[in-house]
Amino acid sequence: MKIEHIGLQVSDLERSREFFEKYFEAKTGEKYLNPRTKFQSYFLSFPGGARLEICTRPGLRDHKLKNDFYGYVHLAFSVGSKEAVDKLVLELAGSGYQLISGPRITGDGYYEAVILDDDRNQIEITV
Repeated sequence: MKIEHIGLQVSDLERSREFFEKYFEAKTGEKYLNPRTKFQSYFLSFPGGARLEICTRPGLRDHKLKNDFYGYVHLAFSVGSKEAVDKLVLELAGSGYQLISGPRITGDGYYEAVILDDDRNQIEITV
């Protein structure tokens, strides 16, 4: 058994698509639009086979006023080396994305950094 994909609701579908394409090598499938409900989504495919469905619909609200909630915590992307982590973090920070931790070696031995995307979702970048 494997996880087929993970779904992530976002406030701006096109902005999120561009973010994952630009920084994480996502390949985007066809846009889906349900004309009745106005639900929209893209499936993004990443090197190595992982898939993410980003979606939006009218009426979404921000539920992450603080960082202490149950549910989705972060997406983690392996970029292959410490140097690649450092390079991507510099690029993201230079583009205005907030770095909330790292780059650092964690207590369990990961070299990682965590940034926030435009919807304040945590994106972990690791070796």
